[in-house]
Amino acid sequence: MPSQQDQEANLISHLESLRQMLLRSLAILAIGIIPLFWASPYVLDWFCAQIALQEGIKLHYFSPMEVFLLQVKIAALLDCVVCSPAIAWNIWQFVLPALYDNERKFVRSIAWLTSGLFIAGVAFCLVVCFPLVVRFGMSFAEETLLPVFGVSNLVSLSLWLSFAFGCMFQFPLVTYALVRADVVSYETVCNKRPYVLVGILLLSALLTPPDIVSQLILGLPSYALFEAGLLAARRYRGRPR
Repeated sequence: MPSQQDQEANLISHLESLRQMLLRSLAILAIGIIPLFWASPYVLDWFCAQIALQEGIKLHYFSPMEVFLLQVKIAALLDCVVCSPAIAWNIWQFVLPALYDNERKFVRSIAWLTSGLFIAGVAFCLVVCFPLVVRFGMSFAEETLLPVFGVSNLVSLSLWLSFAFGCMFQFPLVTYALVRADVVSYETVCNKRPYVLVGILLLSALLTPPDIVSQLILGLPSYALFEAGLLAARRYRGRPR
């Protein structure tokens, strides 16, 4: 049995490894933010052009610093998306020493899928879902009720939805990992489908604006991804060990 001094030394060693992992992640983000901030005005122009295609919408800004702050937000999201593979790999490298060989192979196989699904969620939101939200908002326009869209509101909404979609697109990996690691059984997850659906809808309500369209646009694909993860877990369960 290790002595108290050995346990304290191991704890200090783990904390030091954690500190180095966090510093490396912050350094990756700090390096990436510089070129991405330079690119953020072009991304904002592209975004405004795409929104303008939706029923001829014109965007407005209402304070001198509003556009600059939007560019900072866009650069931050791009930084997270572009740097997510390196950060995911950095986190997994911190976790690997505590795992067995078979667990290490599994972690290496999903490290890139983690960031890939996040990027896919962001792309799905911006290309498919966000235009639907804009069209839904435009459907309330009348002769006596004209919409005036502020660029800050629309960009902030798109950034928040993109982050929510990126997180919710992790459902297949979460489901597959829990079953493969024997944290829960495949049969248990199958029997809890109604509770999972309710939980996804509640998360969607928390992560999106208070309108049913945004919640369903996030919730339904997330549940489909949960089923995809469950299908992958069933195939793994059928393999000989």
